[in-house]
Amino acid sequence: MNKKRLLKPDKDQEEVIKEEPSFRFHWCAVGFITCYFLSWAIPGLGFFFYIFYYFLPYCLETDNIITLFTELDPLISFLSFPLVLVFSYILHIIIAAMVTKFWYWVTEQIIPSKDGVIPRNIPSKTLNLYHIRSFILKYPKNMVMKGLFPWLFTWVFNFIGSTNYGGGTTVEEEVLGEKFVETGRDCYVSPNASLASHLVEGIFGSIFYFKIKLGNNVTIGSEVPIGPGTHLEDNSYIFPLGAALKFTENKGNYYYFGMPIRRVFTRKLKDYLQVSDEDLKKAEELAKKYQNEKSI
Repeated sequence: MNKKRLLKPDKDQEEVIKEEPSFRFHWCAVGFITCYFLSWAIPGLGFFFYIFYYFLPYCLETDNIITLFTELDPLISFLSFPLVLVFSYILHIIIAAMVTKFWYWVTEQIIPSKDGVIPRNIPSKTLNLYHIRSFILKYPKNMVMKGLFPWLFTWVFNFIGSTNYGGGTTVEEEVLGEKFVETGRDCYVSPNASLASHLVEGIFGSIFYFKIKLGNNVTIGSEVPIGPGTHLEDNSYIFPLGAALKFTENKGNYYYFGMPIRRVFTRKLKDYLQVSDEDLKKAEELAKKYQNEKSI
């Protein structure tokens, strides 16, 4: 009888194993609505106030077009329109970042983000907060990444507190990269790369949630996924179509390719880049000259 119970779980155990996570939709709705409404309402009201009380009477309703260039108020209203439009858009980004920062801070006060494996078949606060954070960060991410100023991406998420991108770091358009990432200075993440600090294994599998850390001057090529827990040291370069799997670590100061990433030997590197020994010597001389000038 005991053997049967060990081999075949009872009905209650099967229900627990197959239970779906209790996702808190109302908290996600509150976070999204407040972020979306406030980020559009405040700059929108200011913009329409400018349109109706300044731009419309002094510019659009003027009887003589010459007055747009001869009188002060019509001239200012005409020239200031694009500036007000751009300022309203930037204010929209700032307010969205501020509201998201508030909600992200609230979730961090309940249970801070930390490295670990989160089971998806067992309802928990950690699981709920993981989903809530992922949801509220999506709107500012897509707003900035697909907007007029995608270079504000690193500033926005450093301000929110979900990442720590170093100065001079550039992140191109990608699926992820908005949370649990830390980089040094002057890093470059190419288009369609993925800084995947979280990875879901299977439909009801566990969530591997580990911080990605990049050193200084790390370059990640296009179509390169970076798995959770990856640590890349200074001056690492990953060629396009490579892949750093979970918990990948390297020694830096070299070129890497393939899946999983591995070092490129000098001969393979020369063939890949189609350079000669003379070109490499010139590059070394220029690098030494640059270091000497920098030290001076």
